[in-house]
This record gives sequence, C-alpha cells and structure tokens, in this order.
Amino acid sequence: MSVYTNVTAEELSAWLERYKVGALRMQTPIAAGIENTNYFVTTDIGDYVLTLYERLPAADLPFYLGLMAHLARAGLPVPMPEADGAGNYFSMLNGKPAGLIARVAGAPQLTPTAAHCAAIGDVLARMHLAVADYPQTLESSRGRDWRETAAQAVRPFLSETQRRLLDNEMAAVRDGGIEPLPRGAIHGDLFRDNVLFDDPEETRIGGIIDFGFAATDAFGYDLAVTVNDWCIADPSVGDLDPLRVVAMLDAYQNVRAPTKEEKAQWPLLLRAGALRFWLSRLYDYHLPREGSLVHAHDPAHFERILRQRASLLPAWPIPER
Repeated sequence: MSVYTNVTAEELSAWLERYKVGALRMQTPIAAGIENTNYFVTTDIGDYVLTLYERLPAADLPFYLGLMAHLARAGLPVPMPEADGAGNYFSMLNGKPAGLIARVAGAPQLTPTAAHCAAIGDVLARMHLAVADYPQTLESSRGRDWRETAAQAVRPFLSETQRRLLDNEMAAVRDGGIEPLPRGAIHGDLFRDNVLFDDPEETRIGGIIDFGFAATDAFGYDLAVTVNDWCIADPSVGDLDPLRVVAMLDAYQNVRAPTKEEKAQWPLLLRAGALRFWLSRLYDYHLPREGSLVHAHDPAHFERILRQRASLLPAWPIPER
C-alpha cells in the first residue's frame, strides 16, 4: 500500500477505459502499508481502490481475486473485484498486474473490545467454511522456504539474543507438524487495519480487505495470526488479553469446530504466526525496497509477541462442551 509505481492521471484514464466505471475524476495515493502500490480512485460512477501488485506474479492473481469474488458471492463482507470487458479481474498497468475493487465504506477499529473480537471470530469461521468448494490452491508466499531465506537475510542485523530467539523459533516451527492440520484458502493477514466497520464503535463489519497474503494454508494458523493482532493486552509487552481471546475463539467455534489437533497445536500456531510477522518486518526494516511513501513497521512489536508466545505457551482456552 506504499507507492512504488507512480501512475499519472492520463495513464490511469486510459487503463480505466476497459472497465464500465465512467471517467476518472480523482486519484489519491495511499501511504499506509508496505507491500503494494494503492490509490483511491474516484470516477463519475463511484469510488474504488486501485492496486498494482508489486511482488505477486500475475499467474497468482486469479487465486487472490477469485477468492475475493468467491467469498463475496457467499455473502461474506468482502468487496467484489471489478471485471473488465473481457471478464478479467486484473490487467497490466505500467508493467505491473493491477486490479480495481469497489472502495468499502467504514473504518478500522484499532482498540477493539471483546465484542469486536467476537465479530471477527464469527466472520473468520464463516470464511473458512465458505472456501470448502473453492477449487483453486496456492502455496503461501510466506511459507517454509520463505522463512528460511528471510531468516538468513536478516541474521546479520540481529543481536546474539535475537539470534537465539530466531534459531529456537525456526526449529520449533520447522519440526512442529503444522502441515497435517485442516487447510484451505485463508486470508493470512487479518489484522485490525484490514477490517472496516460500518461504525468503529459498533460490531457490524462493512468490509474485509487486503487479500495479498491469501494462500492455501492451515485454518488454525489463520486464526492464530488474527488473535496475535486483535487480542494484545499491552503492546509494550505483547501479552494476550484473555477476555478478547476467549471472545474470538468462542465465536469462531460456534461456527466452525476446531479439531483436537488444532487445539493441541494452538501454542505452536501462535508462535508460527508471530515468527512470520517478526521476520517480514525485520526484512522490510533492514532491507527496504525503494519507493515513494514507503512505510516499514517496527519489528520490535512482533519480537515482543514472539517472546511472550514462546515463554508462556498459552493453551486453547475454551473448555470442551
């Protein structure tokens, strides 16, 4: 969502001719985020988000955009990608694959309550059920091979204490056996800023956005990634808020019952989720790409979270019914 590829009004107007969205009125670069180039786009018909996918190969985009369309058709609060005159959800713009999606009204809730977390648990479970008949598969771009490569790349920038943490957690995730768990298409990045509420003080979800890390992976891992962001008690410590964790997991299992294996591996899933985002933030912080409006997150936040998960090993907190 930073800007790596600049697009002029003339270039965008020409590209939009393939869509039935009217003439361009305004475009505004979006400064938040680190992966793709995004613009808010206003035409004389409506408001949209233009995304130029900076790292994703064009061959993978049918999975991401097809997943959004699949979930939208299933009644989930996911914006439907716009199809061009040929029925395609993306095409090339300034040398990058690009897609257009209707802009969702609403705002993120960055200080969620237990009620917000329950709403997220419910919708995430419904997403996991809805992909049972989604036929496409895609290996995660932040999976095992990426972890090994990223860990070696950031290692020179770490202290000895950080290296020990990295080595221990890489070994734990490498040997932990997450692969056999129930799998399907997951969001992979359902952080607070990727969920828009109609009113941030209420719990009605207006839209789930940013599927750029969607992949075929473990449902339990997707849930753990979400808990690690939504249920932090004190960001300066990285500990979990038990009330919000229970609210999210209880709402989730009211819709989709986790297996015994998922519950047993819950501590490892939390650690794997924390490790993934610590590594990616370390990489983007120490080895940034060139671009305008580039924003890199502080990796210390997920280092704290990872240390907490590794030391406390929180068990699945909901009793059997």
